Amino acid sequence: MSPLQTPSALARELVRGAYDLHIHVDPDVVGRIVDDVTLAERFRALGLAGFGLKSHYTSTAERARVVSRVVPEVRAVGALTLNAAVGGLNPLAVEIAAREGARIVWLPTVDAVNETGRHDGPHVPMWVRIQEDLREAGLPVPKVPVLDERGAPLPALLDVLGVVARHGLVLATGHLGRDEIFAVVDAALGAGVHDVVITHPEFPSQSLSIGDQVALAERGAWLERCFTTPHTGKCPWEVVYDGIRATGAKRNLLSTDLGQPANPPVEDGLALFADRLLEGGFSEQEIRTMTVVNSTRLAG
Repeated sequence: MSPLQTPSALARELVRGAYDLHIHVDPDVVGRIVDDVTLAERFRALGLAGFGLKSHYTSTAERARVVSRVVPEVRAVGALTLNAAVGGLNPLAVEIAAREGARIVWLPTVDAVNETGRHDGPHVPMWVRIQEDLREAGLPVPKVPVLDERGAPLPALLDVLGVVARHGLVLATGHLGRDEIFAVVDAALGAGVHDVVITHPEFPSQSLSIGDQVALAERGAWLERCFTTPHTGKCPWEVVYDGIRATGAKRNLLSTDLGQPANPPVEDGLALFADRLLEGGFSEQEIRTMTVVNSTRLAG
């Protein structure tokens, strides 16, 4: 096997105690490489603290509680993504998810106005086909705007932000575009949201410039770097390295976005990421900060 397929012992140790707050596993509407309980058992064996269960279509709050009960040494973190399947910018859905223990609220991903579903590289996201299937079945899949025609936050967005702030949840920007992201970050901070995560800024539908990333970090936002984005050729590794160097390890979070059958095992992702960063010249302390320290902070 190549080094990219087998994490080094050093990388395994560097990420011990970390959360991977962005994964896609079974049960889901598409086939995934592993189910959530099995993954928890694998995380336990490797000394990883837990993972965030992300679904593009439904809340994972109740499911996370069950997984954590079955494998109590590993904490599954529940989440809600505000796509059309849950009513878009639905503050009631956020309130219910929060009361059930959800920690993360993602703004629209697959149904973001900015998201076209077209991606360069050898791997097209699995959700692109799901969106096509839904439309072929005659089900409307409307886009979910977050701003009005003047670029101001919609009232529904402000309502959602109010719920997120009241429950102390983490807000992630999903697949919003550049202007949406800046407007949302300002509105969220103004509403009292303490933790705003910029979801994979290198992803094709985001492609935030280094200057934009610096400006967002200076506002207090977190930059989430996802392993799959460079691993599947959606951006060069050097783009990830440059973004981290410009914004600093203290404002960066490493996640994997893994779970697809064609990609490496989910439990290997953070360590594989660590190996690539070691090759890129990052220190062991920087890697620990971006994996263990920052993920633990955001996991609550």
